[in-house]
Amino acid sequence: MNGNYQAILAIAVFLITYAVIVSERFHRTVAALIGAVVVVLTGLTTWENAIHAIDFNTIALLIGMMIIVGVTRKTGIFEYMAIKAAKMAGGEPLRILASLSLITAILSALLDNVTTVLLIVPVTFAITNQLKINPLPILIAEIIASNIGGTATLIGDPPNIMIGSATDLGFMDFVLTLTPVVVVIYIITIFWLQFIYQGQLSTTKARQAEIMQLNERDQIKDPILLRKCLSVLALTILGFVLHQYVHLESSLIALAGASLLLLITEEDVEHALQTVEWPVIFFFAGLFVVVGGLEEVGVIEAVAQWALEATDGNLLTTGLLILWLSAVASAFVDNIPFVATMIPLIYDMGRLGGITDLNLLWWSLY
Repeated sequence: MNGNYQAILAIAVFLITYAVIVSERFHRTVAALIGAVVVVLTGLTTWENAIHAIDFNTIALLIGMMIIVGVTRKTGIFEYMAIKAAKMAGGEPLRILASLSLITAILSALLDNVTTVLLIVPVTFAITNQLKINPLPILIAEIIASNIGGTATLIGDPPNIMIGSATDLGFMDFVLTLTPVVVVIYIITIFWLQFIYQGQLSTTKARQAEIMQLNERDQIKDPILLRKCLSVLALTILGFVLHQYVHLESSLIALAGASLLLLITEEDVEHALQTVEWPVIFFFAGLFVVVGGLEEVGVIEAVAQWALEATDGNLLTTGLLILWLSAVASAFVDNIPFVATMIPLIYDMGRLGGITDLNLLWWSLY
């Protein structure tokens, strides 16, 4: 099979896989796995190289955190925090929008942001039903806050995990670089959303009083389990803070935390593993192989060479190209497959362009 044919075939498999993912005609995991199988069966890469293309550091980190969150959610702590936030807002809808969004942003920075939204949304419906207000403005605020908060840390969003795994950037690099920007964006966003929806979020004093009568402590289902979960979560976060200084992979920290939690809580292992979002894990694995096929036949290198020629190798111009490409593409394509493609591309741009410090390009990708 000659090089041109291989390149065309790899591009075709890549584009068809992405098109199916975007169309949502089939489940994205099915699309990614079929794409990966085709890459191997057509000889674009070998089975051994396909295995090596999978970033097991990213996958292990996701699995570890999913287990920790899966066990912790049984305690009712997330519902407790949501009701507490609503009461601290005095039952006033606009302030509830801000308080629930803040809780969502903080949890999304420390946990998986999709899981955070799934945990907060049911409580949001309960609160808005009590206040007899439209839940949509608060839900929109929570979704935006989740994306904003998830950007702040290494573990807050899958693309962050992928980039962190592929680079030397650690947990504190993310916090110190991104959190100040995230805080400013969050404040501006909440004020803007409150301004937009102020006409839709009004209720009576009596209904606000009903919110104040809710007892958040009723949501705590297992105080002993809660203490164990919070202790392990605190140790895991501390491990993330220190991991780059003690030269331990973030995935090892997450798996160690999950293992310790299973040990001290004596949770049923089968049930704990059921909380792992296995379709997401296999989606990642499939994507890594599909992108690995592009890399194997030289397509990624060719695109990197073109990008360097387009920017004359200027680092700032190249960073701006990646920044705007990321912004536009992520509006139409799932950011996970996009980042999976961009990571080897940036590495090749650095290698071909003689760029030793790629940090500007990595931050542009965020």
